[in-house]
Amino acid sequence: MRKVYLDHAASTPMHPEVAEAMMTIMTEKFGNASSVHSFGREAKRMVNGARDRLAASLGCKPEELVFTGGGTESDNLAIFGTMQAKKSQGKHIVTTAIEHHAVLHSCQQLERAGFEVTYLPVDRTGRVHPEQVAEALRPDTILVSIMYGNNEVGTLQPIVEIGEIIRSRNAETAFHVDAVQAFGAVPIHCNELPIDLISFSSHKINGPQGVGALYIRKQLMIEPIIYGGLQEKKRRAGTENMAGIIGFSKAAELAAAGLSQRREHDLEMRSTLLASLARTVGRDQFHVNGNEEFYLPHIVNISFPEMQTETMLMNLDMEGIAVASGSACTSGSLEPSHVLEAMNLPQNLLRSAIRFSFGLGNTSEEIKYTAEKVGTILTRLRKKI
Repeated sequence: MRKVYLDHAASTPMHPEVAEAMMTIMTEKFGNASSVHSFGREAKRMVNGARDRLAASLGCKPEELVFTGGGTESDNLAIFGTMQAKKSQGKHIVTTAIEHHAVLHSCQQLERAGFEVTYLPVDRTGRVHPEQVAEALRPDTILVSIMYGNNEVGTLQPIVEIGEIIRSRNAETAFHVDAVQAFGAVPIHCNELPIDLISFSSHKINGPQGVGALYIRKQLMIEPIIYGGLQEKKRRAGTENMAGIIGFSKAAELAAAGLSQRREHDLEMRSTLLASLARTVGRDQFHVNGNEEFYLPHIVNISFPEMQTETMLMNLDMEGIAVASGSACTSGSLEPSHVLEAMNLPQNLLRSAIRFSFGLGNTSEEIKYTAEKVGTILTRLRKKI
């Protein structure tokens, strides 16, 4: 059976150069970066070198990066670490209704601990408006957390405008951005953005799973959420995942160098899919969810009102085609997407949405093949009705 992987928003295949860099570490380097002997010192040099290279890719200082176990931990460290450090200044946080659950569930936990959270609505395209953020800010607001690009529909948020509003209102209010899905898809230069904390994850940019990073603006103090050793300047205890960190830095280098090519490739895949579906299914038989002007090029969310999401997912999987119903963290759930619900989509679109996401290795032929299979599945369904 032909296999087609169109779920790059969940996880990406590892780049061969990344795998090669990691293999060297896993087979030849085994020192603990906290050890004082020569093996440990060599490991420390390698971790610091990877941090330098990642910082260069992200446009920040090496000391502003904390390595984590992935995007979820980066979000948690940003949110809990900031709220704990600033709780004497206030107990109010602002976020949106379409954040990844790593942010939403963290905010819900903070509410249980006595903090107050404002969940901003979005428009029908999944975009929050800067004036909504301005209206939500209060003297006791100590953190705003808004994602760069949505992982389900791909909508980009006006983070620069939002950051400027926050800084103009209260310089003590920290601004966190979950850039896990945007990293590698749009240019990110941390020190040029009006943002204090930015979360990243390696496995979204053809790097290894289980490693991420959090950018923390130099002047900002946060509390750790993991205790033990003194690693990461006392901000994240635990022996460094040396192979993962090396792989992450290599993937980031490759992503930065190939940003324009990746964008062109993903836009081509997107346009090919939509054009092919228009031919095989009919343009009036599907609906594209999200913003038509501000979007991540590698994600397109499409509703096929004739068929339930689970039915389409199952039929495509039987054809060897991997797609998703939304976030990989909740794809096993039969509950409708909280993102699409927040966008106030009608039920026929809400319950028939499929996320296609492109990346390394995808070809136009695969996309056309996928569109043909979608058409075949829908035709087969019509005959049964």
